[in-house]
Amino acid sequence: MRFVDASVFVHAFIKPRRKLKEHEIKIKESAKKIVQRINDGEKVAITTTQITEISNLLESYMPLEHAQEILDFLLNSSNVRVFSATKKNYLKALEIAKEKKAGLNDCIAFVVMKENGFDEIYSFDSDFDRLGLKRNCHEKM
Repeated sequence: MRFVDASVFVHAFIKPRRKLKEHEIKIKESAKKIVQRINDGEKVAITTTQITEISNLLESYMPLEHAQEILDFLLNSSNVRVFSATKKNYLKALEIAKEKKAGLNDCIAFVVMKENGFDEIYSFDSDFDRLGLKRNCHEKM
């Protein structure tokens, strides 16, 4: 089981407002394939923090009902394990974020992953490289 970052859903579902560059098209295609694998039953994990991040971004760029369908899937699918982030997680993540110069939300995922024995994440966010996680940004493993 891998963790999945908000960036996967953002790239998969948000429609660009400009013409994408070649490498951006590849990222979008990879994100869609990862999401399809999850839809097909691949087991993944995510934190409540990433769910909120997905919600905020999708609700800003698509009709509310479409965003809610995606969130409903994430929260109710038996193959998606959702971990809650605690104040203790946030405090530890903030220390790491300052030290590694990484985003707080990414550090929340890192802390929760480490606490639960995960070391690999589906993500297009390079902050995870600085955190020492195995980052998979391709649809195949």
